[in-house]
Amino acid sequence: MIVDIQVLPSPTGTPDRRWAHVEAAIAVVVASGLRYVVGPLGTAVEGEPDEVWPLVRAVHEATLRAGADGVVTVVKVEQTRDRDRQPSIDDLAGPYR
Repeated sequence: MIVDIQVLPSPTGTPDRRWAHVEAAIAVVVASGLRYVVGPLGTAVEGEPDEVWPLVRAVHEATLRAGADGVVTVVKVEQTRDRDRQPSIDDLAGPYR
């Protein structure tokens, strides 16, 4: 499964750290140990559904714990029924890097 997670916190950060709330969300992804790629408008994460779905919630909640007054989280999901044919981040984006 691949998910692309975008957090839209309000505010995005603090006066000292413009992106602090977004950085808190990315830190949760990094700590997960799952394969990920940070992009300019979201972070793609690859893993098993039982690992990825709880991570989506943890990313959302980390943004609030970091001090955001509110957050909208946008999630895009790519998954196939056939686990042997599940594409990877490299399959989908590799040719364009």
